[in-house]
Amino acid sequence: MTYIALTALLFLLRFALKGQPRLAGQLYPFVLALLFVFSAFRWEVGCDWGGYYYNYLGARGMDFPDALFHYEPLWWLWLVAQHRLGLPYEWANVWMSGIFFAGLHVLARRQPDPLGFLVLCFPVLIVNMPMSGIRQGAAIGLLCIALVRLMQGRAAGFAFWVLAGSGFHGSAIIFLLLTPLVARRITALRVAATGLLAIPGAVILRQADAVEQASERYIDTGIDAFGAGFRILLLALSGLYFLLFLRRAWRRNWPGDYPVAALGAAGMLGIGVLLPVSTVIGDRLGYYLIPLQSLIFARIPTLAGLRNRALLSALPYAGLFVFFVVWTMLSRHFQGCYLPYGNWLPGLVLP
Repeated sequence: MTYIALTALLFLLRFALKGQPRLAGQLYPFVLALLFVFSAFRWEVGCDWGGYYYNYLGARGMDFPDALFHYEPLWWLWLVAQHRLGLPYEWANVWMSGIFFAGLHVLARRQPDPLGFLVLCFPVLIVNMPMSGIRQGAAIGLLCIALVRLMQGRAAGFAFWVLAGSGFHGSAIIFLLLTPLVARRITALRVAATGLLAIPGAVILRQADAVEQASERYIDTGIDAFGAGFRILLLALSGLYFLLFLRRAWRRNWPGDYPVAALGAAGMLGIGVLLPVSTVIGDRLGYYLIPLQSLIFARIPTLAGLRNRALLSALPYAGLFVFFVVWTMLSRHFQGCYLPYGNWLPGLVLP
């Protein structure tokens, strides 16, 4: 299958370049470009292909003031602009993927292993977001920039990029709750207070029309609901993995970024709290944590003094690969939405 083969190729490439950071850095832009083309120019691939097409048609009768005061205005402003430019629907996927990968690149270039970070994002984040949920994909790209501002201690920049992300997908607005943590010492008490504030925030999001639409589009009954729970379980295990095996080495080796990594791990463990509110909300917010998950895992080979470093470095790749294979083989949701893979640049169709 195309997706499994590509995942295996990306993971094998990363391990083949172990100990060759210069060559890995040189190949990173080419892999980034490949994944962008794979995502942006897909043809009738992704569960939201039809839903966003109706958005595109609905924007035909709008003007810019209408779009500006619409819920998620940046998305609607782009659709209106696309009509004004005479661009067909497919270009919405191209531009939303462009925003996603641009933001991902801003975060990746801050990593000691940009290639490792990028390939770890592919099986879950890239396949589900810029290849299907393109509005949230754009929001996640902008949240990646916000995450860099969080690490730099720049509160205004963090808030700006969070607000920009919410202009594409309203769920991003909940991350404004983290603004009080920027440029301050992140303590367990502050994290707990932020987590408690997130619960009513999630309840409010549950009432939004956009979230109701998302539950219909993204989450099918049966097998796909299981997939949502499985993705949340994967995040929870990742947070636990950090706290049990990586926390101390991370603190020694990356003291500046450690508070953000620890906050992300706590969020991965805590995302399950949202399940009684809504499986959809837990799953949607969980995608925002995957860049942090990938960041934590990609830096394991740099953690000096870590016992069994080679094994601990390989386990996240193995776990993600097993998860991805099981999901692609058992999920009717995946098989109905992503197969066959088509790309409108060369007219390529793959099984």
